[in-house]
Amino acid sequence: MIITAIFFYLFAGVCIASAIMVVTARNPVHSVLFLILAFVNAAGLFVLLGAEFLAMILIVVYVGAVAVLFLFVVMMLDVDFAELRQGFLNYLPIGGVVGAVLLAELLFIVGAWVIQPGAPKAITAPIPTTAGMSNTLALGLVLYTRYVYFFEAAGVILLIAMIGAIVLTLQHKPDARRQIISRQVARRRASAIDVVKVKSGQGLP
Repeated sequence: MIITAIFFYLFAGVCIASAIMVVTARNPVHSVLFLILAFVNAAGLFVLLGAEFLAMILIVVYVGAVAVLFLFVVMMLDVDFAELRQGFLNYLPIGGVVGAVLLAELLFIVGAWVIQPGAPKAITAPIPTTAGMSNTLALGLVLYTRYVYFFEAAGVILLIAMIGAIVLTLQHKPDARRQIISRQVARRRASAIDVVKVKSGQGLP
């Protein structure tokens, strides 16, 4: 029990420190690296909770794909972040007012937080599992039985977002040659081949 508590405070402390460094780091590449460190420590917390499948998904999907994609995008775009920060002081008063309003709302919510007596009963009961069932199998039963429509809706939303991102970032260059299948199918021999009869000893002009 003591070892579990030590690892919990270790993972939680490093995760919080990494999250702070993601926001405060001046170099965007360092921010992405701190984000990867935060994901790894969050995966360690999932392992302590007994959710090893979620820990694996966090490492494989977020660290292996999303965070690395952020890193490559930041390194390839070569954005001048010093130029972007030049107008920071102009928006500082508005940002301070918005931050103060959000802080006041959070303090009001925390101060007036009351748990409703019937809230535990409103939570859906877990699906009964057998003794030898793993977390992955139990999670699959929940996703593909009780929450299958929400799971499919989330997939459709992600598909629409991916198509929208491709459409917004696609740039058509006027001088680039592209394949137009309808024109290729509509071509005939007369429009594709030009037969020229050349006399002997003469070449084409």
